[in-house]
Amino acid sequence: MPLGAGRFGEADDAGWELKATRVSIIAIPGLSHLHRLCGDSRLRLSVRLEESTALSHCGVLSSLATRGQPKRLSPHRYHQTLTQPTYNSTSTLATAAAGVPTLAIVGRPNVGKSTLFNRIVGSRRAIVGDESGITRDRLYGDAEWGGRRLRLVDTGGILPEEKDLIPSEIYRQARVALDEAAAIIMVVDGRTELAGPDLELVRLLRKANRPLFVAVNKVDSEKQSSLINDFHRLGVKQMFPISAEHGRGIDDLLDAVIAVLPPAKPEEGSAGIVPDVEKKPRPRSRKHLEQPEPSTTSLDVEGPTTEDQRPTTDFETKVAIIGHPNVGKSTLLNCLTSSDRAIVSPIPGTTRDAVDEIIEHNGRRFRFIDTAGIRRKGKTHLMAEKLSVVMARKHLEGADIALLVIDATEGVSQLDAAIAGYAHESGRSIIIVVNKWDLVISGKKTDARPTKAERMRESKRPGDRDAYEQRLRYELKFLNYAPIVFISAQSGKGTEKIFPLLEEVATERRKRVTTSQMNRFIERVDFERASVPMRQRVKILYMTQASVAPPTFVLFTNRAVKLHFSYQRFLENQIREAFGFVGTPIWIKNRARDS
Repeated sequence: MPLGAGRFGEADDAGWELKATRVSIIAIPGLSHLHRLCGDSRLRLSVRLEESTALSHCGVLSSLATRGQPKRLSPHRYHQTLTQPTYNSTSTLATAAAGVPTLAIVGRPNVGKSTLFNRIVGSRRAIVGDESGITRDRLYGDAEWGGRRLRLVDTGGILPEEKDLIPSEIYRQARVALDEAAAIIMVVDGRTELAGPDLELVRLLRKANRPLFVAVNKVDSEKQSSLINDFHRLGVKQMFPISAEHGRGIDDLLDAVIAVLPPAKPEEGSAGIVPDVEKKPRPRSRKHLEQPEPSTTSLDVEGPTTEDQRPTTDFETKVAIIGHPNVGKSTLLNCLTSSDRAIVSPIPGTTRDAVDEIIEHNGRRFRFIDTAGIRRKGKTHLMAEKLSVVMARKHLEGADIALLVIDATEGVSQLDAAIAGYAHESGRSIIIVVNKWDLVISGKKTDARPTKAERMRESKRPGDRDAYEQRLRYELKFLNYAPIVFISAQSGKGTEKIFPLLEEVATERRKRVTTSQMNRFIERVDFERASVPMRQRVKILYMTQASVAPPTFVLFTNRAVKLHFSYQRFLENQIREAFGFVGTPIWIKNRARDS
């Protein structure tokens, strides 16, 4: 949904949960909320809704008001909202042009930066755990406070003196965030003594010449307020005791940040207000919400066009880059976006949080989402690895197209087939990307004696492209509709073919075929060729396309029998032969005439 747009929703819609944040696009007028676990404030909070999968219930979040210190707050400040894990919704250039200030959150490892980021943004955008160094890449999120829109940047733990690859790359990513920031929040751990890395980091932050604020985290109660005394040695005037986990003291911190930011532009100041929209009758129940629109899903009315096309300015295609660890997903993201957006290293499992970037190509907007490498359950031991796999699956389910990256030097493994199955079953369109193809055609071999596993891989990956594709099709039979592209993400060779495929697959995913075309198609198909047991044979009365993304077809048959898998596969192949649908799965459902 574009910025500033709004629609009305129901408070009891399934799957929606209450959370504290200022990001709000779906409003329910006249509804108030008060919960004993939502803090000490006695205000009646206005309730806004936004789609959510982030937290399990309202009690997980406490009020942003300081506990034990009740005070009168302006009613416009806090809202209960429903949110989903957010993406980098707007690019840096777009937000800078709109006058939206960027707020960078920095600090050494394991001080609570990601917890503070999630608290302000209002969703579990960043993975949080007790392990040190979980966050590595820059993470972006949008928020609003006191009528001002803010753009938050979460960074990895900074250790300036570390010379190892990953810590130095984290520091480089943090420097990019500091260059973009209008203000900086340095987070320190209030329960530990002031350390040398903190003093070194403050020295570096002063050179950035930005307003600097120190957030002393993990001060959970008024009795612990004395913990901040030791941190006055940092020499920073703006210092605030907070508890990112419980929401204590964050209101004072954000008030101080807003006070030093440049004045808002007129269009920015009104961005947080939901504009007047055309009022429509509100649905009385969930049952009414599930009723299809006559113009799109009616079984009797024929659609006016063969494709359901939206304006390219309003529709954004989400592209998830998936695969097992160390196949080149982050390198591919950097290549497609022509940037160093993601940290790249030969160490498997470098990426943990999903990293996304927006690219416009030929008037279409694509959001590329680099996900963490998906491993087997038995291979994930640390909690951060388990959470990264879970978040990768969730970002895959929220995408439109999946780029399945396969290492050409290893061939198709069982794990690759399992990951492809995740995308196929969730209805994502798929493009198979065979990476590191330059290593296969160059014939480079190591001097060491190959192991048995390496010899088995060598037998599974022929050097000829046609033979390799034939072998790949054999291993991934259920993805016979997915196009294949051979690339080298490191050198960029072959990557120019990806954008045309993305445009074609995105169009095919939203293609709509009219009911009259489907009925003429049914008349031409010879169903006697389908090998189906007699007891499971049905007579198709007529057929219609019920929805798009993915294309879903409904068969109306003479009796209520589950379609045999071979019959369904035969019908799917006939539909593809007649109408295309390249790169996207087809869902077929049947209904009995009597029902």
